[in-house]
Amino acid sequence: MNRLPSFRLDGRITVVTGGGSGIGRAAAHMFASAGATVVVLDSNGAAASDAADEIGSSADSIATDVTNPVAVKEVFDEIADRYGRIDVLFNNAGINRRRDSMELSLEDWNAVIAVNMTGMLLCARSAAKHMTKGGSIVNTASVLGLSGGWFPNIAYQASKGAVVNMTRSWAVEWASYHIRVNAIAPSIVRTPFTSALTEQPDFVAKFESLTPLGRLCEPEDMVGAVLFLASDASSMVTGHILPIDGGMLAQ
Repeated sequence: MNRLPSFRLDGRITVVTGGGSGIGRAAAHMFASAGATVVVLDSNGAAASDAADEIGSSADSIATDVTNPVAVKEVFDEIADRYGRIDVLFNNAGINRRRDSMELSLEDWNAVIAVNMTGMLLCARSAAKHMTKGGSIVNTASVLGLSGGWFPNIAYQASKGAVVNMTRSWAVEWASYHIRVNAIAPSIVRTPFTSALTEQPDFVAKFESLTPLGRLCEPEDMVGAVLFLASDASSMVTGHILPIDGGMLAQ
């Protein structure tokens, strides 16, 4: 009889960037419930600590600026020294500056690129260095990295489009080290990150009308896909971008 695929993460050392809120916080809880040790990283140290406290003894937290190359290296080295290795990275930290292209300042452009692209690079390669037994990296891309979008958001769209191809590139580059790299591509998710949009009833109604399943995503809608891509259940999946969008891109 063939062995059933395992979605468990017992004994795995998992790291979640942007883990203090939203999708990252939900994923940190999910990793712990699947048996993993979880290290929550966030630029907001208090939020990271709160998330780890909610999870309990199987979680720790570190305040981390993913745009600082020295700090990122030190944090991942510290995690590896403490636990012996890293098995899973949910590379999820991100920011946004919603501006029309003609009005977007270079400062805002650079801020988005620094977190969403450079920060993702710094965290991915720092984690991969310590995946001594192989591992899984799950990046957070976006449907806006796969489409032209529904409102002006050029910095975010450009950065998430980059995440799509960074994911594919790392999947090929690190396959010989038995490191799988995939990404989720969420639609609008109801989190503090999107509250400026989701608190507008007209926007929500319009976006729900564009979504075949008829509702916005919630953080809990993301975690099953993240767990699948992080676990041995997806042992032959790498370089894949998984939209979680209620069918929006299928149209």
